[in-house]
Amino acid sequence: MIRILVVDDDFRVGQIHSEYVHRVEGFEVVGEAATVAEALTAVRALHPDLILLDVFLPDGSGLDILRQLSQDQGDARPDALMVTADHDISSVRAAMKLGAIGYLVKPFGSADLAERLIAYRQLRDRVDALSRTSTADQADVDALFSAARPPAVPRVPAKGHSAPTLTAIHHALRNARTALSAAEAAEATGVSRATAQRYLSYLVKEGTVRLELRYGTNGRPEHRYRPIAR
Repeated sequence: MIRILVVDDDFRVGQIHSEYVHRVEGFEVVGEAATVAEALTAVRALHPDLILLDVFLPDGSGLDILRQLSQDQGDARPDALMVTADHDISSVRAAMKLGAIGYLVKPFGSADLAERLIAYRQLRDRVDALSRTSTADQADVDALFSAARPPAVPRVPAKGHSAPTLTAIHHALRNARTALSAAEAAEATGVSRATAQRYLSYLVKEGTVRLELRYGTNGRPEHRYRPIAR
């Protein structure tokens, strides 16, 4: 389980975010805090993996928490996903410089948070897998730098396309170490090859997936698909 600390000055909003987390498999909320002081104490006591971190707090800023934890714990500091109504570009830049893995502007729904949590879990899985090797190739590096971002799939799919299926196909491509064929995408998601092919063609048209041609000995190119890094 990935352990999460929710930090928000409004306890009702914090409870809502906690409920959102509980809906995502593999995550658990280990505590909530409403101030900078409470958050720092909770991090030291609970050792969360990830903090859902508000910027506006009554005794300071969520950015102050990141600065203090960086000084105290260095690379051992928990990761942080900013969840805040503060959309000032200076705060966004500061969060990036302080190592936040993402920035989610309130208000948002459970699906928005779930996308980012799933992307975070994929990032951790990739890091764990690569930690067993001594080097990473360019595809590995690109995957790590893009893994914490949610998949860039259309919010409202075209008629005849299901949003969950579209997301599943795109997740399968993101999780693969190489470009996938339609048959491989179908196997990874449990849909038919024809369905996978239809969704892959749609994602290519939308500009979120790249079609690659691989030529074999029979002269007919194999169509393979790779997500486009954003």
